[in-house]
Amino acid sequence: MGGYSVIALDNPKSGDNVGGALRAAGVFGAAMVVISGERKKNFIRHPTDTIKAYSYIPTLLVDEVFDALPYNCVPVAVDILEGATSLPKFAHPERAFYIFGGEDITLGKRITDRCAYKVVIPSRHCLNLAASINVVLYDRQVKEHDQGSAHPDGM
Repeated sequence: MGGYSVIALDNPKSGDNVGGALRAAGVFGAAMVVISGERKKNFIRHPTDTIKAYSYIPTLLVDEVFDALPYNCVPVAVDILEGATSLPKFAHPERAFYIFGGEDITLGKRITDRCAYKVVIPSRHCLNLAASINVVLYDRQVKEHDQGSAHPDGM
């Protein structure tokens, strides 16, 4: 597969989770991390980013998450949403812009209405932000290896 993934965090709650998100992005090879919202400024260089991914993955601080959406990249909302596709059944776009919200809020319609896909991680309880990112990126990696480049958006 010749694509890439971008992790977008909309109004993340804590530095612990942003650091964990950066670490997940580094471990699974995300091309970029985008952080938006009022709480974005104090979370870079957090101790939970043990691999210091912020130093080699472009990390953008923006007012609105879609301000950093790359050209021809498909926005994917990852949240507990009615009618969302279960992650095990989801075919990842070749160029995916995965959007995750803070643990204390949902993404809301201002985000989900602009997303081509909505995905939910099936679990007994809510996962924290960093855990959710790890699960989605791992799922993407496994499916790329197992299925090649067959994608629903034809990219």
